[in-house]
Formats: sequence, structure tokens, C-alpha cells
Amino acid sequence: MSKFLRNALYFSGLFVFVGVVIQIPAKAQDQGQGTIRVEVNLVLVDATVKAKNGQIMSDLKKDDFEVREDGVAQKVEVFSRDELPVNVALVLDLSDSIGPFLAPLREAATIALAALKPEDEVALFTFSTEAEMRVALTKDKNKIADQINTFDARGATNINDGIFVAAEYLLKTPLNARRVIILISDDVGTDAGGQGTRDIVTEAIAADAVLYNLKIPGYNPPATMLHSAMTPGLVNIHKVMEATGGELFDVQDVAHLDSVFSALIHRIKTRYTLGYYTMANGAEGKPHKLDVRLASSFGKKGRDYSILAKNGYYIH
Repeated sequence: MSKFLRNALYFSGLFVFVGVVIQIPAKAQDQGQGTIRVEVNLVLVDATVKAKNGQIMSDLKKDDFEVREDGVAQKVEVFSRDELPVNVALVLDLSDSIGPFLAPLREAATIALAALKPEDEVALFTFSTEAEMRVALTKDKNKIADQINTFDARGATNINDGIFVAAEYLLKTPLNARRVIILISDDVGTDAGGQGTRDIVTEAIAADAVLYNLKIPGYNPPATMLHSAMTPGLVNIHKVMEATGGELFDVQDVAHLDSVFSALIHRIKTRYTLGYYTMANGAEGKPHKLDVRLASSFGKKGRDYSILAKNGYYIH
């Protein structure tokens, strides 16, 4: 484990760095220098901001944001929008119900992943009855699409382990980029695997990973739907997304798969990264509540705009 990773402490998708030098582009840190030397803990959090009509607010500035920790206002020191690299873990459903939709998905993945920056990396995981990693993080996006071309769909739908295995992998990799998990599934689970919702949330939070759900149509006869409804312990995908600050992208018509997948990738690229220095430390042994909002001139959060972001962190 690297010194950089040993000094990274996690909770609620926020990563806290203690006494290290973090390489951040000058534009991102808004300080005109190539590095930030951390003398106290630096908390970073990603956020997506939507206007009342649901449109993304993509032209906000650092001074437009307010961050409170345990109710106390913090000074935003780090600010960026798609200047920091991102690691994407694609988690692909290969159960029976997805078979008819694999071909268009291969094409959609090729188009969507091409929109990522050259330095961004992608890993590929699949699940049916079992979950496994197929491709480790790579900058070669074509390698991911090529792998999808080799898959056949069969077996049960073990979404639980699919998300968990991806989060577990990201947790074990050096923390050198923002992290995103993209679940591609019809969301009709039929196997609860070995991990419950609480464990999955904990692992995703520890990995500092935001969960996005690209929900695609699946072929699910009534018997499958009944089996899913009667299977205990299936992951609550919405709870994982809420806890990590992610979103659902629903592909109701496979003809729109390309555009919806591309919109998801664009959303990742329009998230803001905010950072502030905190006096909190691990010896306190308590969670810290986080509230990200816009300045009062933008109106009231939840009424005039909404923000998708983590709502707390814990140094341990």
C-alpha cells in the first residue's frame, strides 16, 4: 500500500488526506500553483447541481457554493469541474434477461467511453450468478468495448456482488482519481449473493465511489418478476445511489441507449469537486455531517435547486 493511500481516510465518499502533497492542476485548486501542501485534513466532495426544472447548472463558480460541516460554514479552497481524472468501474449484468440487449450495448459503450479524457481509466466487471473482474483499470477504452463483444448472457442476476466486487477493487487501488461505478442492468435481481445493502453502501463509501445506474430494458417473464419480488436481501440500488451521490439513467427504449449512456458519461464530467480544510481528526471517533448548498441568492435548496452529493464523512 502506498504512503499516499495509507494517509487517505474514508467515509461517505469523501476522502481526507493528512500531511501529504496532493498533485492538483492549478486551475482546479484556484491557487495558481501546481501542488497543495496539506497541513490539516483536506476534505473533497463531488457534487452535481440541478436547477428547479432539472437542468444541470454547469457554469457555477467557487464562490457560488457553501459547505457546512456539522453546521459550521467552511471555506472552499479547492474547486474544479472535470479537471481531475476519473476511474470508472463498469459493472455489467450478464444474466439471461440481458441477452437480447448485449449487441446494442456494445456499440453504446464504444461511443460513450470515447467521451472520457485520455487520462481517465476504465475497469470492467460482470455478474450473473457470480461476479468477477474482466479488465483491470486501463486507459484503453477500446479494450473494454472489445471485451463486451465476447460475452454471452446466462444465469441468475446477482447485482449485490456485482456492485460490491467493483467497490472492493476500487478500494484496493491507489487513490489518484475521482471514482465512479456504473451499474448496467435491468435491475431485476434474482440472487442476493453474499453482501447486503448496508455492506455495499459501506464498501462504496470506503472506496470513495459514486454509484450511477444505467437501467436497460430486460426480458423478464412474470415468473422471473415474481421470483425477484420474493427473494430476500436484494440490494436497494436507490439507497446506494443516495448514499454515494449518484443517479439513475433509465433507458426505456433500447433505441435511445447510445444517447442515454452518453448523457451519463457527460454527467460524470460535469460534477464539481469542492475541497475544504477541516480541524476534525480520527481521535474524535464520530461521524461528521456535511451539507453542500448554493449561496442564498440562488434560492432554497430542495425548492429552487437540488444538489447530489454525500452528506457526511467519518475519519477512522
